[in-house]
Amino acid sequence: MGRGDPVDRASGGESIYEVTDWEPRSRLDRIALQIHATVRRGTKWLVVISAIAVTAAIVGISGLDLVLEPAVATLVALSVLPAVAIAAYVRYADVTTPEPPGIILITFLLATVTAGFAALVNTAAFVSMGGLVDVVGEQIALALVFFVVVGPVEESVKLLAVRLYAYPDPRFDAVIDGAIYGAVAGLGFATIENALYITTAVEAGGGLGSTSEAIVGGVTATRAIAGPGHVLYSAIAGYYLGLAKFDRERAGPIVVKGLLLATLFHATYNVTVGAGAAVVADVLSLSSLAGLLVYVVAYQSLVGAVLYRKLARYRRAYAEHGAGDLPPAAEPELAEFDP
Repeated sequence: MGRGDPVDRASGGESIYEVTDWEPRSRLDRIALQIHATVRRGTKWLVVISAIAVTAAIVGISGLDLVLEPAVATLVALSVLPAVAIAAYVRYADVTTPEPPGIILITFLLATVTAGFAALVNTAAFVSMGGLVDVVGEQIALALVFFVVVGPVEESVKLLAVRLYAYPDPRFDAVIDGAIYGAVAGLGFATIENALYITTAVEAGGGLGSTSEAIVGGVTATRAIAGPGHVLYSAIAGYYLGLAKFDRERAGPIVVKGLLLATLFHATYNVTVGAGAAVVADVLSLSSLAGLLVYVVAYQSLVGAVLYRKLARYRRAYAEHGAGDLPPAAEPELAEFDP
């Protein structure tokens, strides 16, 4: 015998109002429904407003307002070009209906805003790491911070940028859409992170004079190399978010798996990039920057291969089952935060 309320089982699934089932009938029912919808919408915008406030505080403290200078803005734009290319490819790989530019833009902006949460948490983690270093040593302490704090937090806030706006929208109507919006969120996060690194370097060098050009140029190049990782990691997590939207019974574990994968790739990169680049430079007799470039490209290519296989498998299944010949879905399933 199946699970469920005994009256529901005995009645053969017959709907009995406020006995085995509920639907809005009375005025009080409709008030309860409206309050619930308002609270959900309020929760979403409370998160957004809080993130904006955090980001504004970071801008004021860090000197990020330097990004408004044309020369600095150009450097930031150059630093994200590789990440833009990867995000564009992920969107190109979409065989379903194109994603609306407005939702893509909002997801990008939300990621730049929710990044403020990650900045606060990461800063607190590194400040409080001293006690951990005394117990386990610096290298293990760093690894723990990357795997337990930095990786999970950064991947979560990027996925939050997708979850807040794009995910509940009816036009998020395919699993692969999650990878697209995840990639866009990663691009937004990489943009604000690169801007912070570059403006900090400019400020430390006293501007873009000749004495600091080499330093700022090196930071820009380094961020250009690192930026694509954010797109790849969050595209993978986003793909699983797409799976979760269309498998509501197992949505929680599916999202967790995506975040675990993204965190594993992200934190492993953070832990190994320094030593790995040094080994590559030594073995191949390269400069430090060239060794870094080779290592990062090789590592991100491996992560990219994982994402590519997922996208390619979806595309094959889409073609094999003739999904493109189906009529549009009549009505998408409501998601959390929907009114």
